[in-house]
Amino acid sequence: MLDLKVLRDAPDTIRASQTARGEDASLVDAALAADEARRAAISTYEELRAEQKTLGKQVAAAQGDEKQALLTRTKDLSNQVKQAEGLAREAEEALNAVQLRLSNIVEPGAPVGAEEDFAVLEHVGVPRDFATEGFEPRDHVDLGKLLGAIDVERGAKVSGARFFYLTGPGALLELALINVAVQQAVAAGFTPMVTPVLVKPPAMEGTGFLGQAADNVFHLEEDDFYLVGTSEVSLAAYHSDEILDAEALPLRYAGISTCFRREAGTYGKDTRGIIRVHQFDKIEMFSFCHPDDAVAEHQRLLAWEKQFLDQLELPYRVIDVATGDLGSSAARKFDIEAWIPTQGKYREVTSTSNCTDFQARRLGVRMRDGNRTTPVATLNGTLVAIPRIIVAILENHQQADGSVRVPAPLQATLGTDVIAPR
Repeated sequence: MLDLKVLRDAPDTIRASQTARGEDASLVDAALAADEARRAAISTYEELRAEQKTLGKQVAAAQGDEKQALLTRTKDLSNQVKQAEGLAREAEEALNAVQLRLSNIVEPGAPVGAEEDFAVLEHVGVPRDFATEGFEPRDHVDLGKLLGAIDVERGAKVSGARFFYLTGPGALLELALINVAVQQAVAAGFTPMVTPVLVKPPAMEGTGFLGQAADNVFHLEEDDFYLVGTSEVSLAAYHSDEILDAEALPLRYAGISTCFRREAGTYGKDTRGIIRVHQFDKIEMFSFCHPDDAVAEHQRLLAWEKQFLDQLELPYRVIDVATGDLGSSAARKFDIEAWIPTQGKYREVTSTSNCTDFQARRLGVRMRDGNRTTPVATLNGTLVAIPRIIVAILENHQQADGSVRVPAPLQATLGTDVIAPR
């Protein structure tokens, strides 16, 4: 949610941000009108309340006919106060509804445009040339079958399309990746957290996932719970309606959770394998920090993501996501995309977003800084999303005989440096 002071003082900045996102800039004018209506309604209510208090004192001192007249006026005024209070409440709700439709203000420097207008910031590593090695690379589905690591057929039989089983070395790969990610996060000062995957509506709305992203959220209507698509939701709401000590910031958490996504609007995309699925496990970094430190914290999260991928010896690139492809809460977002040999392209495996104070305002997460109490900034970054990292490991580290070389940090859990065909 945007700061009302910014809305009043710099509406053109918000209009420009909405336009850069490809979203409705006229919402700014609607919000300004709703804010004006709210302030007028509150003013009317407060004036009537003041008159009611004054009248109460007059009644106490009056006698006879004067007192009777004042009592009649008091009764009429009481009805007016109740009506004005209701109108003020309605005006507040109307403003809140418009504010919830406005996205965060994009950070200066973010590339303006649609999804394909991202900027490549760097390439790390060089993709293998399998032709010079004398064999055609297998994709992760064929490798998964050969190694006894992935079973998509039985996943579909039991749960439907876009579900899968990790079996044998596939399951051990997941455990190894979680182990390494948690160890790295703890070493960097993160508190590991196993988070709820079912949350109430305020947590989902507060993080911005009931707006443009609502179609991708699973909702249990009977109980009014939402299944999270990322532990960002549970972590962001962890300190909702709390006041944090500014001197204790940043507070960094690493959420370990299963994630659920409907993948609405992706019919026909990535139907083979485990790149785009309905359920997967992930470790998410989350930071509550001072707003003045948010840009620097964003770079730190990106560096930790790169550190993790470097250990796995995967070729990747870092992109600055275009404004039209940002989630509503993100002011800026960096994605890391790993090279997938059989697709001949880079695919997103991690991302990190600076949400400034946008989510904190919705969730009521504030900090006490001296005599001031103000919203904190929130940032998130995926350390590892299991399926896509497994895809990248299998395809990039495969060998001609169908075996897969295991990156050094994962070898202890798997008990081998090579996963051999069954």
